[in-house]
Amino acid sequence: MTLFHFSEDPGIVRFAPRAVRVPSRRPPGREWLNGPLVWAIDSAHQALYLFPRDCPRILIWPVTSTTVKDRARWFPGPSTRMIAHIEQAWMDRVRSGHIHRYALPDETFESLDDAGMWVSRKTVSPTSMEPITDLPGALAEQGVELRVLADFASLAGIWDTSLHASGIRLRNASGWGHSDTP
Repeated sequence: MTLFHFSEDPGIVRFAPRAVRVPSRRPPGREWLNGPLVWAIDSAHQALYLFPRDCPRILIWPVTSTTVKDRARWFPGPSTRMIAHIEQAWMDRVRSGHIHRYALPDETFESLDDAGMWVSRKTVSPTSMEPITDLPGALAEQGVELRVLADFASLAGIWDTSLHASGIRLRNASGWGHSDTP
């Protein structure tokens, strides 16, 4: 299995565990996830991080329990694996942005069983680094449709559907007013 870490920094030679910058509410017994860790994402879910770091985004995709009704409402066709929503205010930064995809060895990582996220409590050295200079193109290669909205108001109820919804950096969205983890 390949795990990745995405960064705007092209010169990382090792990833040391560190606490998250902005702690999230965690379920009881999972508060340790705000502590010092190295975070990684599996290849199937890497589209979550094909954005400038601070870009607010909501990605949705069907899961085995997704209803026919939700699939018909939200997904345009069988070739779309995920849909990524961003605000119009971020589109220029997504078009002109670039990031670096670091491949990480998986030996010290443990799965969080949540949207492809993995963590390591130990320092990790990357095995390779690849610059990504066309973020919309990289999303398309992953089977992700990019949708640009004026704001996320129309998505406020997405967590009440049978789809998986991941909201990242929502605190940077205009007028969101919800936490990153509804």
